[in-house]
Amino acid sequence: MTPVTIFIVDDDVAVRDSLKFLFESEGLDTEDFASGTEFVGHSRPAADDCIILDVQMPGMSGIDVLSRLRREGSVSPVIVATSMPSSAMTKRAYSEGAFRVLDKPFDSDALLGAVHEALHLAHRPATAEAV
Repeated sequence: MTPVTIFIVDDDVAVRDSLKFLFESEGLDTEDFASGTEFVGHSRPAADDCIILDVQMPGMSGIDVLSRLRREGSVSPVIVATSMPSSAMTKRAYSEGAFRVLDKPFDSDALLGAVHEALHLAHRPATAEAV
């Protein structure tokens, strides 16, 4: 089984570094990107990987990245992170296919719980549909 990767997309280097440390201390592989443009230009996550997208980044916002991923057929679970939550942004994130929307600063336990839940669901075998 190929190890999963947690993709961290955030323009704040301190956030990226702290999240890398958190996930790697849990034995998870990480890749980090300083912008949405950098991420979509260099990465192709597998369906069982997890992506953490900051909403507010220069260039492509996290919601723009999420929308593009879904248009391109990606089913990787995406956790959207925001330091300025609003009901409109949350609604849009979920309508674009976000797995979860979390507020910054992160509660480490809540973030790890969301990532583990996303990874568990991504690895769940498809069930056969009744004919």
